Amino acid sequence: MAKKNVEIIEKAGVDVNKLIDMLIKAAAAEFVTYYYYTILRAHATGLEGETIKEIIEDARLEDRSHFEAIVPRIYELGGELPNDLVGFARKASCREPKLPDNPTIKNILEVLLEAERCAVGIYSAICNYTMGKDPRTYDLSLAILHEEVEHEAWFEELLTGKPSGHFRRRRPGESPYTSKFLKT
Repeated sequence: MAKKNVEIIEKAGVDVNKLIDMLIKAAAAEFVTYYYYTILRAHATGLEGETIKEIIEDARLEDRSHFEAIVPRIYELGGELPNDLVGFARKASCREPKLPDNPTIKNILEVLLEAERCAVGIYSAICNYTMGKDPRTYDLSLAILHEEVEHEAWFEELLTGKPSGHFRRRRPGESPYTSKFLKT
């Protein structure tokens, strides 16, 4: 593909095929996480579960926003999503955040925390790879990273009882950092 943006970032030292692969794996992780967070949220039951459903919902909706924000960048770089849902899901950079065998609130929170920590690693790697070389992908990944760090802090706080300094969103799925990349 002879797009000017691809040419510029290749000259800066980015292997565009490697970057597309990283972005596809990140998009797959976001898509899979959105699906499994739906299940985890449904199993957050009882009084204790009701207190965390909205937080899970915020993270779930923002992960969907992350997917929707990444996809255009994949295509801009000359890549495309696999035309096979199962194959796409298998490309996810993170393990599936499946409902634990013993779905207590603590165990559900541990699954959520592990998923968010993996996401922090994904976007940190993309930021490190694109910093100073691909401003558009870097800016997008950094915005998503900000939200993933907040998600991690929410679930860490719920598990440990130690304050994170982060607060819930004004509205579900707000995506305060990533929203500028979404076409609404």
